[in-house]
Amino acid sequence: MAKISEILRDHRVLSVDAEQSVIETVRLMTEFNIGAVPVLRDGELVGIFSERDLMRRVVAGGRSPGMTKVSEVMTSKPQTVSADAEVDDCIALMREAGFRHLPVVDGSNKLRGLVSLRDIMLRAPRKPA
Repeated sequence: MAKISEILRDHRVLSVDAEQSVIETVRLMTEFNIGAVPVLRDGELVGIFSERDLMRRVVAGGRSPGMTKVSEVMTSKPQTVSADAEVDDCIALMREAGFRHLPVVDGSNKLRGLVSLRDIMLRAPRKPA
């Protein structure tokens, strides 16, 4: 069975600091064409900021992206997995919880990467029909 570490192998680890503004965060997301980014404080994962957070908590909330810290509008305490998690288990977790991005951490809550449902669909080995 495929492991998340196989998908992360060629991934660049991107993140933002909790004190960065939403506009800085969105520019990073746009530059790298990603839909979500892990949020760190002192090197530790504290949240995740997604396009959904941008629309619901910033745009619909009438907040200024330049004046709002990403920590104010991120999803706090996201569910995480380890790099040795099974891909099928991650898909089930995403389906059950209704999200498309999953932070990957080591035992000390240190970020190893972020895996998206798209990453899984594009890179996971296919099962025989």
